[in-house]
Amino acid sequence: MSDFAKSLAVTASGLRAQAARLSHVSENISNADTPGYRRKTVSFQSVRDLSTDVSEVRVGRVSLDNSNLEEIYDPSHPLADESGHYEGSNVDLMIEIADAREAQRTYEANLKMFDQTRQMSASLMDLLRR
Repeated sequence: MSDFAKSLAVTASGLRAQAARLSHVSENISNADTPGYRRKTVSFQSVRDLSTDVSEVRVGRVSLDNSNLEEIYDPSHPLADESGHYEGSNVDLMIEIADAREAQRTYEANLKMFDQTRQMSASLMDLLRR
């Protein structure tokens, strides 16, 4: 496997990992008002492919945030208990927006590296044709 192909494999794995992260962040945002919903967090791990000698980023376990759910007082809500409270979600929109922004910027950085590698490869092919 050439160095260009290795570089493309590494950046492509980063793109896939950040896309998965953005998917979970958007799921958290869309369920911010869902009673009982727990925020999902994504972990990443480095995996070395011995056949190509390339370390790639992979999405690890998706876990639930075990922080306390928000107690909401609304006696008219169908899920409210006898005291008028029910459990909301533990999604903090500010944290989710910050995570989304970080994932977007990391995705863009990986995309830039992918494009740079592609351009270098094309330039090398042009030089070899001469």
